[in-house]
Amino acid sequence: MKQKTLDYLESHQSKTPSSWRSDAEWRRDNKAWLWHSKHIAVKLLMYMKQEQLTQSAMAERLGCTQQFVSKILKGTENLSLETLTKLEQAMGIQLIVD
Repeated sequence: MKQKTLDYLESHQSKTPSSWRSDAEWRRDNKAWLWHSKHIAVKLLMYMKQEQLTQSAMAERLGCTQQFVSKILKGTENLSLETLTKLEQAMGIQLIVD
């Protein structure tokens, strides 16, 4: 029975090693700015819902790709001050508190 279980587990083992540990360490090391990025993403998502904006429409306003908007909305993009300012101006909302 034990060998059967081991054979089953080996046959279902991933061919590539897991990156969960390095991913967790990265999140721990970048916790401070990730917190801000996620809160900005939530503000943008709420604004988009209120204004019934799609990612494509938002990208058009920003002059960027829909893929970049998607990255921002995931809350894991390390945004520059320039990008934050462009977002604020394009959407007419305040993302950075005075």
